Amino acid sequence: MTVMETTPAPTQTGVDACRAAPEAHPRPNGQDRYTISEVSASTGLTAHTLRWYERIGLMPDIDRSHTGQRRYSNHDLDWLAFVNKLRLTGMPVADMVRYAELVRLGDHTFDERRELLESTRRDVLHRMAELQDTLAVLDHKITFYGSAQQG
Repeated sequence: MTVMETTPAPTQTGVDACRAAPEAHPRPNGQDRYTISEVSASTGLTAHTLRWYERIGLMPDIDRSHTGQRRYSNHDLDWLAFVNKLRLTGMPVADMVRYAELVRLGDHTFDERRELLESTRRDVLHRMAELQDTLAVLDHKITFYGSAQQG
C-alpha cells in the first residue's frame, strides 16, 4: 500500500510522510465519492463536526455535487484519519488548522510543519510519562490490595 498525501488541498504535489500508510478504502480510487452520512458512519465523526471542520479550514475544498451535496473522496478520508490522530495527541484545534494552512501553502513550509509536529510529539511523550507514573501507582495499589486479601 502506498503512502497517500495527507493534505487538505488536492493541488499539493509533495507527499507528507509523517504518518503510516492509510487503511484500505471501501471504494477504489476513481470510485471514491462519499456522502456526509457515509463519512460520518465510517469515521465516527458527526455530520455537524465534519461541517465544522470545513468551516474552520481544517477540511477545505470538499467537492460538491450539482445539487450542492458534499462528496468526500478517499483523499479526504485519509486527511480525516490524520486529523483524528492529531486530535488523539491533544493538539489544539488552532494548531491543527495552522498545520492544514501550512500544508496548503506548499512544500516550503516543511520546516514549520515539522516543528509543529515535534512540539506535539514532545507533549505526547510528556503525557505518556505521566501516565506511566500513574500506572505504576495503580499497579502498586492493586498489588497491595491483592496481598492484603490473602493475609
